[in-house]
Amino acid sequence: MSFIYWIVFGLIAGSIANFLSPSAQGGILGSIFLGIIGAVVGGYFGEMFFGVGVTGFNVKSFTVAVLGALLVLFIGRMIMRG
Repeated sequence: MSFIYWIVFGLIAGSIANFLSPSAQGGILGSIFLGIIGAVVGGYFGEMFFGVGVTGFNVKSFTVAVLGALLVLFIGRMIMRG
């Protein structure tokens, strides 16, 4: 069930990141896709290193998912530029 939460939070994080920093490359769909991947990565690493993963619709889970999504979006945009 937590995987579904990662996807939902990734959709939200990707949409927020695209709103804050629109990208001509990939557009909103690319940002949402990277946001979903980032939420999964954030949930995985949060659980592995800090014992805080995506466990449901709560503030800690949302924070972990959004931070992971923003990290992957940042890395994805850096790769696209280069």
